Amino acid sequence: MIELMPISRQFRLLKDDILAEISDTIEQGQYILGPKVKKLESRFSEQTGAKHAVAVANGTDALVLTLDACGIGPGDEVITTPYSFFATAEAVSRLGATPVFVDIDRSWNLDPERIEAAITARTKAILPVHLFGQPAALDDIQSIADRRGLLVVEDACQAFGASYRGKSIGSIGHAGCFSFFPSKNLGTLGDGGIVVTSDPELAGRLRRLRQHGSAERYYHDAIGYNSRLDELHAAILLVLLNKVEAWMKKRRAIAKTYDERLRPLKPVLEVPATEEGRLHAYNLYCITSPKRDSIREALSKNNVQSGVYYPRPLHLQQAYTSLGYAVGDFPVAERLSREALALPMGPLLTDQEQELVIAVLQDFAEKGGAK
Repeated sequence: MIELMPISRQFRLLKDDILAEISDTIEQGQYILGPKVKKLESRFSEQTGAKHAVAVANGTDALVLTLDACGIGPGDEVITTPYSFFATAEAVSRLGATPVFVDIDRSWNLDPERIEAAITARTKAILPVHLFGQPAALDDIQSIADRRGLLVVEDACQAFGASYRGKSIGSIGHAGCFSFFPSKNLGTLGDGGIVVTSDPELAGRLRRLRQHGSAERYYHDAIGYNSRLDELHAAILLVLLNKVEAWMKKRRAIAKTYDERLRPLKPVLEVPATEEGRLHAYNLYCITSPKRDSIREALSKNNVQSGVYYPRPLHLQQAYTSLGYAVGDFPVAERLSREALALPMGPLLTDQEQELVIAVLQDFAEKGGAK
């Protein structure tokens, strides 16, 4: 079976180094917010160009704590995309605020041309998602935010390693939120997350919030959270950080091969659009096709995994029926929910495996896209 995301290969390859770091952590005897978390935060700050990095328990918490630290709460509105993992909107709702959805553009990210019309007196922030690793149109989004006095919080959970006009994703808005879920470009053996910002006051609030609203043990300035990255996960991530640059190059090489070999198969399927000035991180490589389900069946018959991201857009989720959205409100997001299909992607995907994936798709197209 050719896996959609051959994650276990990465950990097996680095098993000895990971175990050595875990052993060192055990010997040091500090397991929560110890030296390895501090080192990871320092490395991440350097990697992104942001002045501060605050490690938390997972990517969802990164979003929740950041919005909380920015003062988002009941009665506020946050503009975001309907085409993302549920956590994006969930983080807004968890604080009692309301997600306001805006349709997406050809990059599958928040369409800046539609944002202004969605702004109201209650709007406090814009939450763009760099979907599957491709940056959103941050210049346009930030320009709107600056003009209207709004914050921009980047949901960069899928976009570690991406950049926009030479600047690292996560460092362009007021804050950037990343996930260390195992399937991410930089992932650990479990959950983890981090927030980057160049605002020292925001960083300070985040550090207090992640530890029960406390800057000094047993003294609490605010109602906070228990959201700390374990020292063991920091140790694992430090090992993977040494590989991630080479692995990003491999991801882009795989994506380039897919692009070149699959582009001629239009109109049966289409490769993803890439925008000038945006360095894609390719956490996922997704094609689109009106015959998506048939393509998926053909891949499965040849022992190739694929993935549907996402089968139901956020505005049509049952949890958001109270917001009053309906089918047809965001046609681009709805079309992608019907047509997008993720192909196998990862730095250790072999040439032979990719060739088989391509061959199955070429055969499907040559037969006219059966069914």
